[in-house]
This record gives sequence, C-alpha cells and structure tokens, in this order.
Amino acid sequence: MKILVTGGAGFIGSHIVDTLLAAGHTPAVLDDLSSGTADNLPPGVPLHVADIADPDAVERVFAAERPEAVCHQAAQMSVSRSVREPAFDARVNVLGLVHVLDAAVRHGAGRFVFASSGGVLYGDVTTPAPESMPAAPVSPYGITKWVGERYLEFYAREHGLTAVALRYSNVYGPRQNPHGEAGVVAIFCRKLLAGQPARINGDGRYVRDYVYGPDVARANLLALTAESLQAPGQVSRGTLTSLNIGTGIGTDVNDLERMVRGALETDLVARGRASPLPPPEHGPARPGDLRSNLVDPARAADVLGWRPTVALADGLARTATWFALA
Repeated sequence: MKILVTGGAGFIGSHIVDTLLAAGHTPAVLDDLSSGTADNLPPGVPLHVADIADPDAVERVFAAERPEAVCHQAAQMSVSRSVREPAFDARVNVLGLVHVLDAAVRHGAGRFVFASSGGVLYGDVTTPAPESMPAAPVSPYGITKWVGERYLEFYAREHGLTAVALRYSNVYGPRQNPHGEAGVVAIFCRKLLAGQPARINGDGRYVRDYVYGPDVARANLLALTAESLQAPGQVSRGTLTSLNIGTGIGTDVNDLERMVRGALETDLVARGRASPLPPPEHGPARPGDLRSNLVDPARAADVLGWRPTVALADGLARTATWFALA
C-alpha cells in the first residue's frame, strides 16, 4: 500500500517509515525538517520538504504521490511553546491537519491515522485513563489535539474515511530530538553525555507513562492496515476510532533521570569510557505541565491487537546506547 507519512523524517515518523517498509508497504514522506532530518530516512524513500500550514504545498505532494492512506505525524509538539504561542500551535496543529485532510479527500486516500495525545487530553489523572474519560486539556497543545480529533471525526463521517486517532502517552527512544522541549529522555541523554547535569523542572514529581518509539510505530502500522476487527469499537469506514497508545505504568521525572543516568553509565563502562555522570539540578516548574498523566491501553489490545513490548528499563538502555554512539 502507498502511504504518505507527514512528519516522516522526525523521531516517531521515521520509525513508522521503517516499520512500513519492513511490512512490505511503500511510504513517502512530507516533512518541513523543522525538527526531523533526512538522515533518519532509509535510502530510496521519497522526501517532500513542505509545510503542512501551506495548503498549496500539501496539494503538490498529494498530487505527486497519490497515497492510498495517510499517517499524520506532523505537528507542533511542545506544550510550553503552545502556551507561549497559541496562534502558532493552532496554525500547525489545526489548520495544518485540515489542509492534509482536504488533500486526502481530493486524492482518494481512504484511511487516515492521526497522532493524537493521551498525554494531554485527559488532564491530571492518577490512574490510567480510558478513552471514555472526558477530555480535559489544560494547554493550547492539548486543545488543538482534541479539536483535531473532532475535525477527523467530521471528515470521516462526511467523506467516508476510515479514521483512527492514536492517543500517545510520552514517547521516547532512538532518534528523539533533544533540542526542543518535548523529549525529556533525549534531553537528559545529551546533557549527561556532555558532562552536564540533567535539569529537572520543579520538584520532579511529575508522573508520566513512557512508551517506546518502535512500539508506537507498530501501533501505527496496525491502525493503517487492519482490515476487519471483531471487537467493540472496531475500525470501520465513516467513523473515528480513538485508541490510547501507552503502558499504563507511571514514572516520575526524578526516577526517570536516575534510570537514564544509570543506563548511560552502564553503556559507558561497557565500552571502556567510564566516568561519573553529574547528579541532576532543579529549575523552576514549567508552565502547562500536568502533575500526573497515565493512559489505559486495553482498548488498543482489543481493537488492534497492540500491546507494548519493550519495558522502560530496556527501552532506556537501547536509547542510551543510541545517543552514546550518535
């Protein structure tokens, strides 16, 4: 199947491209390279450098590729930036999505998978939230993700799309961009490998559900290719299916930093480069951050047969090795 991956040169998007190729599909990529890089893509995958906020550019890509399905990963991903620049957040995350949806309808792409965010939709929750929990976003980023799902539901109903919104928890792993604000594991890795302390916002008692990037890519593959699913809320034409993609297991930032530092120290010792890594430092709390957020992935198991396979300690070890070698 020909599949267009928007944001496909980024962290999650490039893992999706790899997973699609391994499954025998034909991906093409639309990316403005604001956070992704062409180096993340395997040779031979078409890359169209374009901004989803530019409808004419989006139209040119669809006219060239004519995909059968769309995997929409392109987004403004920073909660903090959304608080500082809500208009920019809306331009990318709402208008950009509408431009891609319009082009998908015009060019006959029948299935649309959208990267939503369980990490911001449910607000502060201390137990894993199911999809039935009412949305309670507290940041512009969360609001635009919720609005994005409502647009996707409209387009599915109006135009007969098969539409799936995958509500990611906090995704981490190799290739994550450490230069923004959305990838705490990547930021910690780069800081510590440079001999600098990891900076923890506030008291660090912010609980999150961390899920490994390649596991998320596999969820996208299943959402893009599932034909007939015998389960409540099954993927079907003309409707939106929203699914949490996470682990349901919470880890606070203090513990996460200790785990990242330990994984890096283990990797450095294994390669004969042992040196003590500095303890963390604490800075001010970050605007818009939730105290606790967990998602319940049970419905994704029922509908897609998806379950996370990589435990946090194993995923952090693989991620630490990747950053140490990068």
